[in-house]
Amino acid sequence: MNETATAPTAPLRARAEIDLAALRANVRTLRARASGAAVMAVVKSDAYGHGAVPCARAAVEAGAGWLGTATPEEALALRKAGLPGRIMCWLWTPGGPWREAIEADLDVSVSGMWALRELVAAAREAGVPARVQLKADTGLGRGGCQPGGDWAELVAEALRAQSEGLLTVTGLWSHFACADEPGHPSIAAQLALFREMLAYAEGQGVRPEVRHIANSPATLTLPESHFDLVRTGIAVYGISPSPELGVPADFGLRPVMTLSASLALVKRVPGGHGVSYGHHYVTPGETTLGLVPVGYADGVPRHASGAGPVLVDGKWRTVAGRVAMDQFVVDLGGDEPPVGTRVVLFGPGDGGEPTAEDWAQAAGTIAYEIVTRIGTRVPRVHVNEEQAG
Repeated sequence: MNETATAPTAPLRARAEIDLAALRANVRTLRARASGAAVMAVVKSDAYGHGAVPCARAAVEAGAGWLGTATPEEALALRKAGLPGRIMCWLWTPGGPWREAIEADLDVSVSGMWALRELVAAAREAGVPARVQLKADTGLGRGGCQPGGDWAELVAEALRAQSEGLLTVTGLWSHFACADEPGHPSIAAQLALFREMLAYAEGQGVRPEVRHIANSPATLTLPESHFDLVRTGIAVYGISPSPELGVPADFGLRPVMTLSASLALVKRVPGGHGVSYGHHYVTPGETTLGLVPVGYADGVPRHASGAGPVLVDGKWRTVAGRVAMDQFVVDLGGDEPPVGTRVVLFGPGDGGEPTAEDWAQAAGTIAYEIVTRIGTRVPRVHVNEEQAG
């Protein structure tokens, strides 16, 4: 569902408004911080809940040279939607769509020998060389090949397949574990090991187009980690990768998503009235309650029961009692805004509304999860789809 910035607001139960002008501005800011490296806009998990295809298009318009996804299915969907240029995907399981990825001209990541063998077999069948990036585990302990003999074997086999015309090694890469924790000793250790593993592969004859390890926090704070490409995920959507690093405005970023709903009911109740399941909130005196028609089925975290903030009629209110599957209640303190009044759960914050980080603090999680978990019942309304100028 899309509309221009000047179109009237649709009378929806709930809506997640996605400001593509803010996203473009964020990409331009990240390009300026990338120390001359190319920028990959990561649009995995439906662009962190913001809508993959519109966000990918906006990122490319703003100068992102690469798009990144976790799964090959996500990357193939971008191609099907007509997204051009370089698209990389990295989360593979045995029997994955290797041939489809090769024929769609994707860059695919390989972390171990099983994946390289499946990729080479698919390239033989397709009769088209694959574009492959070899992933090094420099200390995160997730995907990636271990240093030493495992890395040597992967590099040797990749070069052998390249000599047979079955693939081209386009990149060497890794991922930080603690770049969002400034000064953590693992950062320097991973960077040093990455340089060692790069040197080994290049000494064996690998000539990568791109070498990359920097994620959003490293892009913002570790210029020595930028190499040829930075992979920016949450920062593209205007959210700080860590409160310790600063708020979005400290980096020239603006949150892209505003989540709102329409009040479904306003009613006066006496003091001592229990609210929502378990009666974890009881009204301290006569008051008014407002019913907000979104709940944990829409991605509103149940862990924020009794703590999640909203803006109603210009005032901050807090979730009263438990968040239910489809709805939650706020104590309006005697105010009686009309039914249908807009309730803003989070947004950029410059209109006085809470932010995704406020909800993360209330739920004991990170802002990544707050935006990514917003469910499919909440329509994404993309505004500013046309680039200004």
